[in-house]
Amino acid sequence: MANYGSLLLADMGVGLAVALIVVALVVGAGIAALVTWVTLKKVSEKRSREKLDSTEKQVEEMLEKAESEINRRKKEAILEAKEQDLKRRNEFEQEMKEKRAEQKRVEDRLNRQEDQLEKRETEIARKEQSLEAQKNNWAKKNEEVQKVQEQLSRQHELMLAELERVAQLTKDEAKKQLTEEILDETRRDLAVQVRNLEQQAKDEADMNAKNVITLAIQRCASDHASESTVSVVPLPNDDMKARIIGREGRNIRALENATGIELIIDDTPEVVILSGFDPVRREIARITLERLIGDGRIHPARIEETVEKVRKELDQQIKEAGENAMFEVGIFGLHPEIIKLLGRLKFRTSYGQNVYRHSIEVAQLAGLMAQELGLDVNFAKRAGLLHDIGKAVDHEQEGTHIQLGADVAKKYKENAMIVNAIMAHHGDVEPKTMEAVLVQAADGISGARPGARRETGAGYVKRLEKLEEIGASFKGVDKCYAIQAGREVRVIVKPDQVDDAQALFLAKDIAKKIESELEYPGQIKVNVIREFRSVEYAK
Repeated sequence: MANYGSLLLADMGVGLAVALIVVALVVGAGIAALVTWVTLKKVSEKRSREKLDSTEKQVEEMLEKAESEINRRKKEAILEAKEQDLKRRNEFEQEMKEKRAEQKRVEDRLNRQEDQLEKRETEIARKEQSLEAQKNNWAKKNEEVQKVQEQLSRQHELMLAELERVAQLTKDEAKKQLTEEILDETRRDLAVQVRNLEQQAKDEADMNAKNVITLAIQRCASDHASESTVSVVPLPNDDMKARIIGREGRNIRALENATGIELIIDDTPEVVILSGFDPVRREIARITLERLIGDGRIHPARIEETVEKVRKELDQQIKEAGENAMFEVGIFGLHPEIIKLLGRLKFRTSYGQNVYRHSIEVAQLAGLMAQELGLDVNFAKRAGLLHDIGKAVDHEQEGTHIQLGADVAKKYKENAMIVNAIMAHHGDVEPKTMEAVLVQAADGISGARPGARRETGAGYVKRLEKLEEIGASFKGVDKCYAIQAGREVRVIVKPDQVDDAQALFLAKDIAKKIESELEYPGQIKVNVIREFRSVEYAK
């Protein structure tokens, strides 16, 4: 038992020792693990701090770069804003400079108009004095006529008494015979007085009209014009003709189809002729062909592209030409479509005269004459500028250019008096205003001045022959000649068949017949000459 107990105690000591060893191992492992964990934690924290420091440093560097970029862009924005401000300031100063210059021109124009008004008032006062003097002269002439009538009455009474005594006639017979003699003598005297008064009035009217027209012509200088329905395009060499024609004629067909203009390529060296009635399409074809020749690339696609581009450019040029005409004449407020039609007149001719320049010239002449006569200058200029506006569309629409022009003016709400001036400028209707009469005169001056229009030789000769034929068709005419390029008809009458009084009425009748049967620019002077020659031979 005692040994058993000792063994038991020995066994218990070994187990306890083992247990203690195990516990010690476990505790040591725990401590080691704890130490390891603490060590790892410290290492991790250190790495985290290092990484955090590196991240913060990168963030700081990025912030510095961003701040630097912001400052740079801020400086650029400030510089750009300053440049924009300087540019706008310069533009504003330029605009103000132009406005001041325009204001100065307007002030100068107003000053000139005031001077002209003062001159006009002075001229009116002078004319009023002249009219008053003429009125006094007429009063004196009336007194003289009354005295003559009284003398005729006394002579009449004396003649009645003498006739009754000498001729032994009844009072009624003597009265009838005397009345016939007095009527014949009175007609003769009246014809002479009428001729003298008419001649005096014509001289004064001619002098005043010549002064007005001469002043207007002197202040309006225009170029001569000579244009036709064909355009000639020069070529650098004859080899270019083959390139224009293209393979199997595809290039020339493409150009003709795109422009509507016929290209004439013949044996004429180094030229191509463009033929067409529409001047705008002919101009498009001319510019297109010149550009294609200069570029060297000639094929259907390139032709269509160039034609379209030129057409747009020409539309802009037409608009600018219409605006330039409006500014040159000095009128404003025209409808945009009328401005475009004015620009189209730049490519329209009439008897070789450019209608665009002719319209501007008529407007200026009408305005100058209206100014001299104290009429509405702006109205006269507007009517003169628009009088041939129908010629811009007469090749596209049916009707005369007068009717088409009146329709255009009505369509775009022009004044009824403007429409009347357009319709009356060739005498188709009666002019309702003095300005419309001035437009007629200005149109005649512009078309009749030397070099303004071109007339075919056959038509010119035919017109002169017709003038001589009309003059010779009257009774008592011996010879008739058309002189001064048809501006004057000189009629020589037989003195034994036409007396002085009849010559006066013969000139009127010839002038009326010429007006009714002929069309002509300007005016024609009818000069009737009657002279009596007595011839005798000494033998």
